[in-house]
Amino acid sequence: MTIFVVSADLMDRSRFQASADGIDLTVIRSASALVDRANELTSTDRVLLDLGGRGALEAIPLLTATGATVIGYGSHVDEALLTTARDYGCAEVLARSVFFRRLPELLRG
Repeated sequence: MTIFVVSADLMDRSRFQASADGIDLTVIRSASALVDRANELTSTDRVLLDLGGRGALEAIPLLTATGATVIGYGSHVDEALLTTARDYGCAEVLARSVFFRRLPELLRG
């Protein structure tokens, strides 16, 4: 299993890398860049997607079509965004604070 992280936020990316000891982790800056690499995704892979990034919502159906599990995270005050991400196919959608509290669990699967 490979975990693909989609985040343009440097602070978030450093948190992922600090928590990923021994985990096959690929950090990508944009949803469109991962969509371009969608042929690399398999049903055992997991995508951790910052929903605030450009093109994140539109990428969800394309990424889930590969069989990969997509877990989205975003601002707890943007309920419409979180609901839309769920409707677009995210297996799980979490507020940013909950997401980072659960990060070790999400990375280890």
